[in-house]
Amino acid sequence: MKYKGYNALIEYSEEDGCFVGHIAGITDIVGFHGDTVQQLQEAFEEAVEDYLEMCQRLNKPPQKPYSGDLKLRIPPDIHVAIVRAAEASGKNLEQWVTDTFSHAVGRNL
Repeated sequence: MKYKGYNALIEYSEEDGCFVGHIAGITDIVGFHGDTVQQLQEAFEEAVEDYLEMCQRLNKPPQKPYSGDLKLRIPPDIHVAIVRAAEASGKNLEQWVTDTFSHAVGRNL
């Protein structure tokens, strides 16, 4: 789901018996929940609006979602080494880097 430039990350909670989500790509924690897709969409949009209003009340700029684009400058020999590692694992460079970074921060994608 997308709304006003924000994306939702949604999972099903067996414990709560409903879908729960949060605004993805920001470090502020903004959650919502719903039983149906329609309820989720409405709750997500309301959560974004509430977040933007809260930031305005606090005179704090709202966080913008991270784009997922990351530009790195690394030594050429390291670049070659990671390309070779990606090829050896049967992955393209983007997937290898994503998997490696995910593992480094303890997240499974």
